[in-house]
Amino acid sequence: MTAVAAPAARPLIGVLLMALGVSILPVMDGLAKHLSDSYHVIQVTWARYLFHFLLLGALLLWRLPLAELRPRHPRMQMLRGAFLLSTTLCYFAAISFLPLANALALAFIGPLVSTALAPWLLNESAGARRWLAVAVGFAGTLVVIRPGWGEFHWASLLGLAAGVSYGLYQLTTRRLSGSGRASVTLFYTSVFGLAVLSLAVPFVWSMPSASGWALMLMMGAVGALAHFLIICAFEYASAPVLSPVSYMEMAAAVAVGWFVFGDFPDAWTWAGIALIVVSGLLVVVGERRPVV
Repeated sequence: MTAVAAPAARPLIGVLLMALGVSILPVMDGLAKHLSDSYHVIQVTWARYLFHFLLLGALLLWRLPLAELRPRHPRMQMLRGAFLLSTTLCYFAAISFLPLANALALAFIGPLVSTALAPWLLNESAGARRWLAVAVGFAGTLVVIRPGWGEFHWASLLGLAAGVSYGLYQLTTRRLSGSGRASVTLFYTSVFGLAVLSLAVPFVWSMPSASGWALMLMMGAVGALAHFLIICAFEYASAPVLSPVSYMEMAAAVAVGWFVFGDFPDAWTWAGIALIVVSGLLVVVGERRPVV
């Protein structure tokens, strides 16, 4: 009985880990949004990378031998780190002006960007279903932004920039797939971001209070824990199984934005979010089935 039940339980474990990981990510975003009222976005992002680096580094040293911590493909690692750094900076800047759900909805165009660019950058074919997903997702972003409808906020462009950067980050991640442990790759991504931000943060530095340091530590810890859970999820289930679960992050962002900041999406924003979610699910269907 045990031998038969165990394989069926593995995808379930992956789904549960993924659901927990993406559900606590908006807590990190909420802390970043709160901290951005008192500190420059570069300093907030630096703190997120610093504590992520310290906590993830300690975890890897505990779990892995030193030989497995050697970075592979350092140039591609740096490029991947640059895209994630751009994503984080743009997203943290966006949420300092926009409700969490609005900014996250725009950042969720990342998979659509990677789908659209994959034929040219990775020589991956994209069939009608995937192009339909890109078109639906683009329509969703226009509904969320509503350019020319009297509701446009310039920070929406930062959310879009975060989504584009994240799409490029996903493409470089695909190029690095199979070259080493995902947790080690994530660690070196944090090394790159911390190194770059450490050069810039002295120009915007404001000495944090004790509570400020505590919130920054909490932000880094939540981010490290969330990404660790997501990495673990992929050890139990495949990407097509886990991809739809990632949209739980949207529900968590709505909850955090509503209860903490009093922001609740209006009907048009919900409509845009729905279109973006549908487009993402179409991409997942495209991964499950042959391209047509």
